[in-house]
Amino acid sequence: MHTLTSPQTTIDFVRRLPSPIGRIELASDGQHLTGLAIENGGTLPHDDQPERSCAVLDAAAEQLAEYFAGTRRSFELPLSAAGTAFQQSVWHELNQLPFGSAVSYADIGRATGRPSAGRAVGGAVGANPIPIIVPCHRVLASNQRITGYSGGEGIPTKVWLLKHEGISHK
Repeated sequence: MHTLTSPQTTIDFVRRLPSPIGRIELASDGQHLTGLAIENGGTLPHDDQPERSCAVLDAAAEQLAEYFAGTRRSFELPLSAAGTAFQQSVWHELNQLPFGSAVSYADIGRATGRPSAGRAVGGAVGANPIPIIVPCHRVLASNQRITGYSGGEGIPTKVWLLKHEGISHK
């Protein structure tokens, strides 16, 4: 498992890699993985920056390659994500979800002590700066429907990730 710590907002290191869901861009402060973006419309947020890797990004790239190959089910990386206390609590709950399992937004709301905060939970899930590794794709509506996904090409990206993990959905 990995732990989220308080972040710095500077992106000192950037590395890109191919994946079955499009190019992935990893960002780091040199000590932690601070961001993961999935290509959308052929672009990534920092395409204008030259690649400059570090040990954290090399480890993240290797672990993601293993995940996509089906040989890795959890990540062991130092993470740092900027967010409010509530977002951090939601992301902490996401980090507890094992490979192949899903929860509802309501489940996350109950776990964070805000059982009626479905929309706020959805907002926090959508604001996750490190998708896949902090597995926001494992959150579905109470009826197991996909309600959206902000990574990559949206719902098709989430469908791919859910199928990859054998998670049923509607």
